[in-house]
Amino acid sequence: ENTSDFSLNVTDCTQVVVPEEVFFTVAAAGILENLLILIAVVRNKNLHLPMYFFICSLAISDMLGSLYKTLENIFIILCKMGYLTRHGDFEKKLDDAMDSMFILSLLGSIFSLLAIAADRYITIFYALRYHNIMTLRRASVILAIIWTLCAGSSIAIALFSYEAATVIPFTIFFPLMMFFILCLYVHMFLLARSHARKIASLPTSMVHHRTNMKGAITLTIFLGVFLCCWAPFVLHILLARFCPHNPYCACYMSIFHINGTLIMCNAIINPMIFAFRSPELRNTFKKMFYCSR
Repeated sequence: ENTSDFSLNVTDCTQVVVPEEVFFTVAAAGILENLLILIAVVRNKNLHLPMYFFICSLAISDMLGSLYKTLENIFIILCKMGYLTRHGDFEKKLDDAMDSMFILSLLGSIFSLLAIAADRYITIFYALRYHNIMTLRRASVILAIIWTLCAGSSIAIALFSYEAATVIPFTIFFPLMMFFILCLYVHMFLLARSHARKIASLPTSMVHHRTNMKGAITLTIFLGVFLCCWAPFVLHILLARFCPHNPYCACYMSIFHINGTLIMCNAIINPMIFAFRSPELRNTFKKMFYCSR
């Protein structure tokens, strides 16, 4: 907020403000859609698979992102109304808690995408041994490690967010993880065709392979949407820390509210991709709606 106010004094760029009603509507839609994904997976035993567990992890991350922006917007409204101050001890702790939630959402999304990518990789290239490699127990252990690591990292980063030694590794970590996932994709698609030839002699192998490649394509869509929605906000954090007085940086930071809205849009788009790409989820949604009626 302070950086956005300062940007008006050093640049001619007008600050773009998203109406509060839009914030709350988009955030509520994202929370409800991802909650629907969680309920569908819990209710349908056919979805009790490692892949859907990782998808639930991504849905929880999206919910945290929407909840973070909702709480942040409420906090700003209360400050404008005079119920809260910007520099009080309670407000400082509340701000750290919300920053921790934001970082937890970001790290949870990255590691969930990485887990989904690894799961798709094993499904495609180790199809015959997949159920021995990726069991429900191992998937649960992986998720426990992911969320423990993310929770600890989010608290540490939120407490020391004003230190350059904390901001630099955090901002570098984002592109590095995306590059690693991208390399995994490239390797996956380059070897997919040769792997298909090796298993072509097995019965129904091509059908199984096409299903796995469909999952890889779905994951590619997830990654593209994630980058489009989160990268602008991460860039904003980097510019706000290292060049807040530069007119060009300040001009970019004038669209802070749009970048925040994109994060919440990611929480809306992902469940739509789930429902569109997964017939099992679509059938579960239909049964849920018919039962409610």
